[in-house]
Amino acid sequence: MIGVRLIVADVLDGLAELADESVHCVVTSPPYWGLRDYGTGSWAGGEDGCDHSVPYGSTTSTLEGGKATQESSRFYRDRCGRCGARRVDRQFGMEATPEEYVDRLVDVFRAVRRVLRRDGTVWLNLGDCYATGSSGQRVVGMNERLGRPVGAAKQGRGDRRRPAVAGMKPKDVVGIPWRVAFALQDDGWFLRAEIVWSKPNAMPESVRDRPTKSHEQVFLLARSRRYFYDPDAVREPFSDRSTPRPWNGNLTPYGEEVGKAAGLGGGSRGDPDLGRNMRSVWSVPTQPYPEAHFAPFPEELPRRCILAGCPPGGTVLDPFLGSGTTAKVARDLGRDAIGIELNPGYARLAEERNGQLTIYEGMALSS
Repeated sequence: MIGVRLIVADVLDGLAELADESVHCVVTSPPYWGLRDYGTGSWAGGEDGCDHSVPYGSTTSTLEGGKATQESSRFYRDRCGRCGARRVDRQFGMEATPEEYVDRLVDVFRAVRRVLRRDGTVWLNLGDCYATGSSGQRVVGMNERLGRPVGAAKQGRGDRRRPAVAGMKPKDVVGIPWRVAFALQDDGWFLRAEIVWSKPNAMPESVRDRPTKSHEQVFLLARSRRYFYDPDAVREPFSDRSTPRPWNGNLTPYGEEVGKAAGLGGGSRGDPDLGRNMRSVWSVPTQPYPEAHFAPFPEELPRRCILAGCPPGGTVLDPFLGSGTTAKVARDLGRDAIGIELNPGYARLAEERNGQLTIYEGMALSS
């Protein structure tokens, strides 16, 4: 019976609950750096009654009555500038520098490697951001999925600029996706492909000195040199002018070995008669989920990843589950799913979206 298991915890605590090599495929999109505060932090010490404003340039997402709201706030980083209270938060995306963000993600995927089968793959979606500000001392995240800039509020009293990004000039692209991809490659992952997610319905941007951003990256990473990949499940229709090449009946180079290990008998055939091999540019419209999450996957994105990277009856993991799109698509495709989510509000939405779940209450979310 296909099931969905939801772990409400910090991502590293949640991964620690999973058995070694118990996951066939990981499909995930971590919170983007500098984009949004998801409201999971708390304050220690300080004065009662102080509002302890949250990071400048971010947007705070809250859930009220099953609906999400968001508002911009002034910036105090890890310590309130008014009363000295210390901010405690284990969410991703609010790190002081890109380097800190990248290092934390490397730690997460090092833990993912333990729970991923040796023939497993990771499909990682990330968005980018720009350095800005007249002195280059502030970095404002861009809501890449919605195509709108975040953090346009003017700086006022009590605000503090973020630390400079080393080597960044105002208006430079920070390059978060490739920084993460190269760091994971250095940590031992096989970086197999960059997929460009082209968004035909991207929102316009109020910029006049560069093209409007209308794409993001999805990286295909593998734990081992040989891994499960089903090209037939994601073949595309031939173009009118293409000439199909004859197939000699041979398996793909990795198909037999990995397919047998995955319990598939002979593995994937790699039959070109079924269509052309999936391309590395995916034109997929954005698909908002109005109930809560501002930037969910469109369902087509994890659908392709799961069909190609997880055998039928296998298990898909999303360590940054959000509102539960990956789990829903995995279940619809006949795969088991495991999701880890820090924010209990979004975890409840994922539960409602996916029906009956096994809930594991992890760390004390306020600590």
